[in-house]
Amino acid sequence: MRFFSYFAEPWFLLAALLAAPAVWWSVRSSGRVVFSSLRALPAGGDTWRTRIAWLPDALIGLAIVSLAIALAGPRAGDKTDRVRRDGLAIMMSVDVSGSMKALDLSAKNKELTRLDAVKQVFEQFVVGGAGLDGRPDDAIGLVAFARYADTRSPLTLDHGNLAAAARQLDFAVEGEDGTAIGAGLELAVTRLAEFKPKEKVGRIVILLTDGESNVHDIDEDTAIDDAVKAGVKVYTIGAGTNGIAPIRVQRGDGSSDLMQMQVSIDETTLRKIADKTGGQYFRATDNASLAKIYKQIDALERTTIEQEQFTRYHQYYGWFVVIAMSLVVLAFLLRGTVLRRLP
Repeated sequence: MRFFSYFAEPWFLLAALLAAPAVWWSVRSSGRVVFSSLRALPAGGDTWRTRIAWLPDALIGLAIVSLAIALAGPRAGDKTDRVRRDGLAIMMSVDVSGSMKALDLSAKNKELTRLDAVKQVFEQFVVGGAGLDGRPDDAIGLVAFARYADTRSPLTLDHGNLAAAARQLDFAVEGEDGTAIGAGLELAVTRLAEFKPKEKVGRIVILLTDGESNVHDIDEDTAIDDAVKAGVKVYTIGAGTNGIAPIRVQRGDGSSDLMQMQVSIDETTLRKIADKTGGQYFRATDNASLAKIYKQIDALERTTIEQEQFTRYHQYYGWFVVIAMSLVVLAFLLRGTVLRRLP
């Protein structure tokens, strides 16, 4: 029997502790005969049988230990394969300011706000669809920002809940509107820096905005420096057409008008963020180009982790079951023959 390398369920080894009370009980159950006087016993009663009378009790204890080992599942790997998988930590930082209501990223047959379009393609990026395979091995989180930034989903492998959190994104309420690119980047970098996986993984931020930073509670340069220190690569996306974009404005009576608004994206800042962190800047001017950008990022960020894993095992529990049963049978044979006890 080749020696096994490890146990499948090592906690079952604790069952071996039952051997001690079992041996104690077996010894205590010895038969006894009452004599009126020790003089009635033959002289020289110490024989080889009396010297090994403990043997059946010990065999019962060893049988229990052997069964515990069998339950623990001793096994050895027979065949190994190189398993390849991808692994990254990705934070999506999305602008939810009022200007994201513009309709220039609409699909061909469906009117979509910029935010709707971003939510749609982000979900495809995460779980797959429309030519994207999804990112099942990546821990992904979500940050939303306008005047302030807040975490909508921590880094998680539960991509179903992450997609649900993305679908619930809405525009900033009045009084919290604005564009704080520095805050959106800083919070995303902080969440990545706090993430401590068992394996070393790449860390990236995808930051999407459609405007110019007009809130500077956290300076963009500070956020860039923190990203560089944390080893975070940032991909930036400027969302919106050049010049003007349509936007639907609601009236008080429930109807709406289609109006035009000026598009102004701080491409200089977005390029600087990408360049200094080793990322890349993209410009999405319509729905198709936005989807294409996510496909490009998806292709660029595929970090392969290789691990050697056993794919076939040789099991040894059967040997220990046979040993345990043999020890029990031997114990009863000895107790019933040469080491028989008086009733």
